[in-house]
Amino acid sequence: MDKTLTYIIVAFFILLALDFITRKIFNDKESTEIKKSTYRYFAKNTIMTERENKLFKQLNEILGNKWFIIPQVHLSALLNHKVKGQNWKAAFRHINGKSVDYVLLSKETMKPICAIELDDSTHNYKNRVERDAEVERIFAEAKLPLARFKNPEKLSRQDIVNTIAAAIKKVQ
Repeated sequence: MDKTLTYIIVAFFILLALDFITRKIFNDKESTEIKKSTYRYFAKNTIMTERENKLFKQLNEILGNKWFIIPQVHLSALLNHKVKGQNWKAAFRHINGKSVDYVLLSKETMKPICAIELDDSTHNYKNRVERDAEVERIFAEAKLPLARFKNPEKLSRQDIVNTIAAAIKKVQ
């Protein structure tokens, strides 16, 4: 009789645990669906900061005749993550949340010529320094030039051209 009672009690707790797990799974699904439908968004007034907008205008004045200048480009739009022998999904996730401030594109082929980063004070934070180093490594490996500017407002037009030219020459 004691063994039977023990089996009944164990079976009861197993059923209780299965019921709890089942409810948890279905409740989480339902709450996720509800959350998705209740997310709200509103349009931003601009996609760039004031400093980014100023550099964008400078780049267009200096380089706009030769190249398209595209702001706020995600790395996943620039880089092919489908490399034989690597986990494609993980490689995509690694670059998906990262972006560069501008990309120069060939007007004829739309080929990326050079990416540009505008470094502000946030680039001094430890996590941002690590992110910047990883982005530089990725761009170097992909042989895609990356130019960085800290204070473009203090640079002449020629300084800007020279910085971009040096970045392009570095990967050739």
